Amino acid sequence: MKEKLKFLQERKRLIETGGGEEKIARQHQQGKLTARERIQALLDAGSFTELDTFVQADLHKVEDMGNFYPGDGVVTGFGTVDGRLVYVFAQDFTVAGGSLGEMHAQKICKVMDLALKTGAPCLGLFDSGGARIQEGIRALNAFGEIFYRNVLASGVIPQISVILGPCAGGAVYSPALTDFIFTVNETSRMFITGPQVIKAVTGEDISAQELGGAHIHHEISGVAHFLAPDEATCFQQIRKLLSYLPANNLEDPPPAPVQEPPYAVEELLSILPHPQKPYDVREIIVRVVDGGEFLEVQAGFAANTVTGFARLNGRPVGIVANQTKVLAGVLDLDASDKIARFVRFCDCFNLPLITFVDVPGYLPGIKQEHGGIIRHGAKVLFAYCEATVPKISVILRKAYGGSYIAMSSRSVGGDLALAWPTAEIAVMGPEGAANIVYRKEIQAAENPEAERAARIQEYKNKYANPYIAASRGWVDAVIDPRETRSYLIRGLEMLATKQEDRPRKKHGNIPL
Repeated sequence: MKEKLKFLQERKRLIETGGGEEKIARQHQQGKLTARERIQALLDAGSFTELDTFVQADLHKVEDMGNFYPGDGVVTGFGTVDGRLVYVFAQDFTVAGGSLGEMHAQKICKVMDLALKTGAPCLGLFDSGGARIQEGIRALNAFGEIFYRNVLASGVIPQISVILGPCAGGAVYSPALTDFIFTVNETSRMFITGPQVIKAVTGEDISAQELGGAHIHHEISGVAHFLAPDEATCFQQIRKLLSYLPANNLEDPPPAPVQEPPYAVEELLSILPHPQKPYDVREIIVRVVDGGEFLEVQAGFAANTVTGFARLNGRPVGIVANQTKVLAGVLDLDASDKIARFVRFCDCFNLPLITFVDVPGYLPGIKQEHGGIIRHGAKVLFAYCEATVPKISVILRKAYGGSYIAMSSRSVGGDLALAWPTAEIAVMGPEGAANIVYRKEIQAAENPEAERAARIQEYKNKYANPYIAASRGWVDAVIDPRETRSYLIRGLEMLATKQEDRPRKKHGNIPL
């Protein structure tokens, strides 16, 4: 027994050193942790239990265990985050560049299967050069096995991908199929075809960071949801995100102790400026939610909208808002995609939706029309109509035309519509509407400009207010801004037992 235990410990130590001290040192020089170091930093201390430590491709002699591709380049297992079960896999770049082969993928698939069976989140830490080319079609098939499980788990358990190095070629599609992607500045790189291939095919010259670095996917492509300056901050962001999410689609999100916002409620009266001037909608959000804490999602992408998680009376909620500081808060191609995907995630995992509305319309322009704003804008409508979680909207200021309908209005299934006295609910803005409705009167006037100004004010008084909609029951309450938090909390309590019956179907056909 002693000899066997000695052999066991020797092999475990060999495997745990990965590619060896030299490669580990190189990893550290690049500001990167090893796979096992990352897992220890992410999970609760001492909670990780490793699985499939001895898996290794093409092992023919037990004496070779750990000498070639130790652990087959990936560490897998389970542990806890804040005492809650999670499954994790971490690619080990010190072993064959973290390349994915048949056995490597089998280890990943096993923890994904276990996560699905037990109803717990699955976290993937990616740091890989891509497919293990020498394994040929076996490596390609292995990718497909992972993608299939990503789709099976979608909407059942939260799936989180963390890009901590290169992630190229077919490997990028597994993160793309998950719910959230975390990136680290100057470390993360994601692309289908790398700079060398692009230069050979198109003649374009670009660096890996300029092509698929963290900032690119955080601000331009919208592929990534979170950006961190370093790995330690990244892991804290992941733990924060998980604190808002249920373990699976059958559970409610985890409650937390109630905290009042650390702001004077009177401040809500002074945030909205003149109707034509922008403001930061996050200043309203933090004055309404518990503790003033708001975890923004995709903060750098489609900044004319704001999405993220917060709590109201201790209960996690998803928040969607128009951001007037950017493009006046209009809905465009990217904003539509951002909102629709976030709404659908919240609906998957039983997170009520709070929508703060200040939207002048869809962004006009040839680029938008040719880019498919009809198709993209329809995604927002589809997502809100499809969602069965409690949906409450707060109309802060502008709510014009089709964009008003799309932003969780009563007509598309919103459960509760609140409005501030500053709300303007109309087919279009007063300036444009007056030019159309009172065109003849303005043209016939001795002073067209004065007549136009008078007609704009007349239109505002008649139509650009919340009371016409309230008179039809499309706004449930016009409220004092200082009462926003209490109305939202009471509304969520009222909707806590909400149930909706929908027509039976396989699935809807969202306009992708």
